[in-house]
Amino acid sequence: MDGTQFEDFVADLCRRDGCTEVRRVGRTGDDGADVRGRLPDGRTMVIQCKRYHPKRKISNGEVRNLLGSQVHFKADLAVFVTTTYFSGPAERCAVQNGVVAVHRDHLGLWNNGAALPSLTAVNGAGQGDRRHSVGRYSIRGATT
Repeated sequence: MDGTQFEDFVADLCRRDGCTEVRRVGRTGDDGADVRGRLPDGRTMVIQCKRYHPKRKISNGEVRNLLGSQVHFKADLAVFVTTTYFSGPAERCAVQNGVVAVHRDHLGLWNNGAALPSLTAVNGAGQGDRRHSVGRYSIRGATT
């Protein structure tokens, strides 16, 4: 899937989970937002989607750019969804600033039925190394 299809895929997952007013807005000059909408509880959200090769990591700067988008759009929640992993500083920045960092393992959980709001419980819980591939945490019966 290309970048636009990935953004549509993320928007569809949001809709599946009861989010409303979900729209894909990603394009050149999108002010760092690929998907915007409302969570089931009514809070606004802004989502940045990055479809990268698994060996490339999300940088701290990319997370900070999303924080700027959250301020720009006056969103209650920022979510960063990627097909890869976050660098250590990027993951720490996300967790410290309340950004939900959905890396490839969490994306698998989300795709397999975990609801977006439940992913906040595993935010910063590790990414793709041996320590986290043996069922260290679970969401609604899905274990990674």
